[in-house]
Amino acid sequence: MSSNRERNDRKKAGKTGFRPRPERKPERGPAPRGEARTKGDSTAERPASRPKPAKVDAENWLWGRHPVMAALENPARRGAGRLFATPDRAEELTAHAGGRTVEVVDGPHLARLLPPGAVHQGLAMKIAPLEGVALEDIAEPAGGVIVMLDQLTDPQNVGAIFRSALAFGARGIVVQDRHSPALAGALAKASAGATERLPCARVTNLSRALERLADLGWRAVGLDGSGQQTLEQALDAQPTVLVMGSEGDGIRRLVAEHCDALARIPMPGGFESLNVSNAAAISLYECARAQGRE
Repeated sequence: MSSNRERNDRKKAGKTGFRPRPERKPERGPAPRGEARTKGDSTAERPASRPKPAKVDAENWLWGRHPVMAALENPARRGAGRLFATPDRAEELTAHAGGRTVEVVDGPHLARLLPPGAVHQGLAMKIAPLEGVALEDIAEPAGGVIVMLDQLTDPQNVGAIFRSALAFGARGIVVQDRHSPALAGALAKASAGATERLPCARVTNLSRALERLADLGWRAVGLDGSGQQTLEQALDAQPTVLVMGSEGDGIRRLVAEHCDALARIPMPGGFESLNVSNAAAISLYECARAQGRE
């Protein structure tokens, strides 16, 4: 015998096309621990994501032809480091390796050993960071130009400054130990091998380093866009420490106070500033010209 609800449902269906709503299935509770959900269950366990590749420490790598070849010629390396080359580069690297083993790998494998985006040119070297030289090693006897970098941190800029400093005959680079990037990785690539050829002194305090350099006969000229003198006016034939400030803040106050002069690069085009590596190249050229070494 039909219930009243069923009779009413049939009556509505005949008049209006109404169809009774199916009875709702009871909701399932959480699956017991260890029991997988079935396909289609929105709460089913998803497969674990792939592990991320290990982060490469760029401070322990050199890549590219010029940095690797320069490292092989650097006595400070004392034969240390693992050498890697793609098959088309292995013969060239072996000829300069001094009897050291060259590990031949394909290009994709070599790329996986290095940081993303590293342009390795088929050559790489796993190394320990270079130790800096003593300040006196590049300052005695006084003469020529030393470049001091006040908290420059961008590897591309620092590498380009090394390259310009070597090209214009600077004696060496002075950096603050706590606020400077390692002389490897992208910095060494940007330097085109200059980090292996130009001495670098890492000091604790730049102001005290300037005091020591003054005692040894050096004159410090800081590059400052608001300087009263132009660079040409500030430079002379004396042994010169060219002080370059950081990309954003320039030379710090205490370091500037230890400079004998603050000078600017005149810009008749009206543009207010240059990239610090470009400013360094111009300043090094002016230093060489003032000292009669251009």
